[in-house]
Amino acid sequence: MCGITGIYHLDGRTVDRQLLYSMTRTIIHRGPDDEGFFLNGNIGLGHRRLSIIDLSLSGHQPMISDDGRFIIVYNGEIYNYLEIREQLQKLGYSFRSNSDTEVILCSFKQWGQDCLRRFNGMWSFAILDNEKKELFCSRDRYGVKPFYYYFDGNVFTFASEIKSLLQCPFVKTRPNDHAIYNFLVGTADYSLKETFFYNIYQLPQGNFLKVDESGINIQQYYQLSYNAELGTFKENELNEYRDKFIELLRDAIKIRLRSDVPVGSCLSGGLDSSTIVCIINEILRNGGLDAASIGKRQKTFSSCYDNREYDERQYIEEVIQKTSANSHYIFPSGNELWEELNDLIWHQEEPFGSTSIYAQWNVMRLAKQNNVTVLLDGQGGDELLGGYHHYFINYLNQILYSGHLSELVTEFSALQKNLGLPLYSKFFMFAPLYNILPQHVINIFKSRIIESKDFSVVNSSFLKKYADRQRHPIELNLQKAMWDSETAFGLRELLRYEDKNSMAFSIETRTPFIDYRLVELVFSIPACYKIHKGWTKFLLRESTVGLLPEMIRLRTDKLGFPAPEKIWINEGKEKVKAIFKNKVFRAGDYFDPNKVLGNLDNMLSSSAAGAFTPVWPLINLELWMQRMFK
Repeated sequence: MCGITGIYHLDGRTVDRQLLYSMTRTIIHRGPDDEGFFLNGNIGLGHRRLSIIDLSLSGHQPMISDDGRFIIVYNGEIYNYLEIREQLQKLGYSFRSNSDTEVILCSFKQWGQDCLRRFNGMWSFAILDNEKKELFCSRDRYGVKPFYYYFDGNVFTFASEIKSLLQCPFVKTRPNDHAIYNFLVGTADYSLKETFFYNIYQLPQGNFLKVDESGINIQQYYQLSYNAELGTFKENELNEYRDKFIELLRDAIKIRLRSDVPVGSCLSGGLDSSTIVCIINEILRNGGLDAASIGKRQKTFSSCYDNREYDERQYIEEVIQKTSANSHYIFPSGNELWEELNDLIWHQEEPFGSTSIYAQWNVMRLAKQNNVTVLLDGQGGDELLGGYHHYFINYLNQILYSGHLSELVTEFSALQKNLGLPLYSKFFMFAPLYNILPQHVINIFKSRIIESKDFSVVNSSFLKKYADRQRHPIELNLQKAMWDSETAFGLRELLRYEDKNSMAFSIETRTPFIDYRLVELVFSIPACYKIHKGWTKFLLRESTVGLLPEMIRLRTDKLGFPAPEKIWINEGKEKVKAIFKNKVFRAGDYFDPNKVLGNLDNMLSSSAAGAFTPVWPLINLELWMQRMFK
């Protein structure tokens, strides 16, 4: 994993060497092992290296092709690089290194932009064709690795993190009101390019761009498709899907264990991370790989709490007992959150919706303290397999509109038995009317109440500015709802949080559930195999019989990376008040700090928000503006 930067002056100006150095060294945390630059007149590339594959100087970047024509800076991992390397060798290519970087460079030289379809991995990279003076930039299929850019017609500049771009005096930016509105209120008007910084964009996942002296051109090279059918549940089809799924998942995990540095795993005690840890144990036990990077016992890293409501150790320890893994625990606290919040906001760069991000931050630090550089993680499993409880709404309505009334009764009864549902939840399970109900009615049931009757703190003038924005309607098709989470919103935010948290501690995270082969398989399977008889993640549960402890395989609750947010913020209430009493209050265009202070006790005690509190996004937004717009 690494950090990349670049500047291309389309008007012919020479790149400022010191500026490129400053941009690159701003993200030294992404690559503490090595540094490199390439400058040629009006084009400059910078790189910070975190050595993972081929730790020698042969993997130094920017890397230049044998003929001197192509120069690459790259962030990510191509997990099938050994197989592609073998193909290229048969075509006559020879290699100076054992790195995947050189495989990308030779692949581009051989196949051009079509090389992207051959890669199984996560990446953002820029390749300069020094002969054509053309810059080719690409981001992986699902946007695991970031690529930010700024373009004003005269200069194009890019980086792995926004803070690098903010070093440039020619980058003109301010808070992006549209993104802030979505953050505070929520709408259906999502943009795959926007960031919280006006005029700073991200290259959408599954896209590449080309820059030359005539301008910039963005093209999509990948689009995930999905099976919209409800399907008819059949045991023989389930067995077929289950066998294909678990075989692909095993391979996705196995190739993500390729590393020349120590590898460990995040372990929350949930289905996804527990499955990864158990499969790694199975692979080790069967001698299925060189275990040098893992050791005799794999290391796991978990966030825990003394408060049992948020603690998952009973599940974690079930996995540890089954696998004999070497477990490591960390116990985040509210006091530590307030001490580190400024650093966390600086590394995250954009506002985030809950303090669960801090729990993940602590897990990454714990791995670093134990000399692990690569972590496998279960990110993406919920979006892929139907793990969120709100997917029941999509599924039940899909059954309803498909006319399968007996199946609807069966599914609803099973759901009631597994989870138990309060009255309002029962109503919303069968409420396509949600799509036309007034917003203030919806807000009564929303978990993050910003705009509701009792807590109306968002400025009316700001709300009117985006009055035409529509909230995201309930999808009446499970597959479409999951596809939205996988490609348009939801997962991309989680990937952003994880990238920034892991890179803050020079950790590379790898996500087997976002292996494109696995994703394409699961999205080709009808909906009835995703949720079945009141069970989320039915396909995964069926695939892990005998692999997972039953206590975990049959869990019906869901915590993820939980955090006692309300407790932490109540403990820091005086700090919260000081934020909103600050004479230099920066978020005043968006909400009224006096109204927040007047409603603070109610907001902190709101039961509608569950473990979370509607005051956190307001705190985060104000501190973000203080940190990023000084």
